Amino acid sequence: MNRVLSNKKAVLIFLLPASFLFFIIIVVPIFMSVFYSLTEWDGIGKQMFTGLDNYKKLFHNNGDGFWRAVKNSLIFATGSVFIQLPISLVLALLLARGVKGERFYVRVYFIPVLISTVVIGQLWLKIYNPQYGLLNAILKSIGLGRFAGNWLGDTKKVIFAVIVPVLWQYIGYHMLLMYASVRSISEEVFEAARIDGANGIQMAFRITIPLMKPILKVCATFAVVGSLKNFDLVYVMTGGGPAGASQLPSTLMVETIFSRNMYGYGSSMAIFIILECFIFAWLIRKAFRDND
Repeated sequence: MNRVLSNKKAVLIFLLPASFLFFIIIVVPIFMSVFYSLTEWDGIGKQMFTGLDNYKKLFHNNGDGFWRAVKNSLIFATGSVFIQLPISLVLALLLARGVKGERFYVRVYFIPVLISTVVIGQLWLKIYNPQYGLLNAILKSIGLGRFAGNWLGDTKKVIFAVIVPVLWQYIGYHMLLMYASVRSISEEVFEAARIDGANGIQMAFRITIPLMKPILKVCATFAVVGSLKNFDLVYVMTGGGPAGASQLPSTLMVETIFSRNMYGYGSSMAIFIILECFIFAWLIRKAFRDND
């Protein structure tokens, strides 16, 4: 194997199939989207080159709710970083201590990741249903019926109602990554800390979490980028409604391209999402590097 890896031609041959697929599936569509974003096109007729007009429309006198969609995606990202990841971290730390039924709990928490997003969307639609939904029923049964309502039909509540299933679905994913990271830390490190008199909380904050920084960076990147380009669950549950209150850049992009037949303008939204994801990924990487 060492001989093969040292042979650059052999490595190149093995990389070619994956590189070809990456180029066709990722690189080519991005460049096509860049080209479309510089045109005015309805998807059928002749393309008209308009330069940066579509991008100017995004940033100046925008009246289609794009910036509201961007704000919603940032709310998703904030919830992922400050709610989803801390819960995942706490669960990973607790399970890694060797609780009874450890493997069972790991599997249970990971189940939502395996379930289809459409199924999860339909499940939470039933939970939020204003007539027979489980959430309203629980609130009424414990004397909090005044808080019950039409969770997905209220423009003030819908964005927070949609965030909950998104966070819930991927808590187990990040927990598993963090759990594996904790398990990879040598037991000798913890044993030395116990000998020095450190308790569980001190070991968590002074040993475990600092040694988990590489995987925490990965989880933070996945969580933020995933939130910024989130589409499927929101589309299934609300379609961006009501009145655009739960609209995200991705759902608005799909609506713009396939419902309004504005391929050029919709493609400019796609490029914005790509650049936004790259920028936030770079900021997270820089933040963790500065902390190191």
